[in-house]
Amino acid sequence: MHILLTNDDGINAPGLQALEDIARALSPSRMTVVAPEYDQSGVAHSLSLNDPLRLREAGPDRYAIKGTPTDCVIMAIHHLFEGRRPDLVLSGVNRGHNVAEDITYSGTVAGAMEGTILGVPSIALSQSYSSGDRESVPWLTAITHAPDLIRKLLKAGVSPATLININFPNCEPDEVVGVTVCTQGKRDAALLKIEERRDGRNIPYYWIGFERQRSIPRPGTDLEALAERRIAVTPLRVDLTDTAAITHFATAFEQ
Repeated sequence: MHILLTNDDGINAPGLQALEDIARALSPSRMTVVAPEYDQSGVAHSLSLNDPLRLREAGPDRYAIKGTPTDCVIMAIHHLFEGRRPDLVLSGVNRGHNVAEDITYSGTVAGAMEGTILGVPSIALSQSYSSGDRESVPWLTAITHAPDLIRKLLKAGVSPATLININFPNCEPDEVVGVTVCTQGKRDAALLKIEERRDGRNIPYYWIGFERQRSIPRPGTDLEALAERRIAVTPLRVDLTDTAAITHFATAFEQ
């Protein structure tokens, strides 16, 4: 099995090393890493249309691209592999979970989404950790549980229109309670904030940040699964059509 690995944290991210360990457990003979040269967190499913893509060989079957996770998957399949599809795309392991509204911003999820669009079964993987403690991410939890989880997903079969979003809870491997196949959650309130600062000449500049709030996760969601120390497995569709709303809005044009 040929596995394509990508991420949004960059070619040197520890989560990518964790993903390589996961891929070796699945297919020790063939994997290719194509990841962004620099951190691309929050770029979502963006393409580099106004800047050229720079490709650097970072080692045997390892490539760094000055671009987004989406660029990486496209470059891998259409250039490096000359149109030949890998058997699987794995994106991650992201430092921090990608649940609820995070999914719409996530470059990690976007890497898996692009793989799905290009006809390859694709899985995004993210590891939750305690906020403010970036150096104590329990990578071993994802490394331990992901291989068997991925084998079961592939055996069950992944629809061509579906990508899988997996989030591992913030705990040690033996503290994981189980696995929940769940829906995308929704937080109680928007967590985004704008933080104003001043430079040396007293000119204002701004950072987009996040408020840290506690909320009660809704039943059956990825947020609830992580709160209960369960692995959250969420199938996502590339087709964003709200089918239930089609009939509702169609009636507005029948009058």
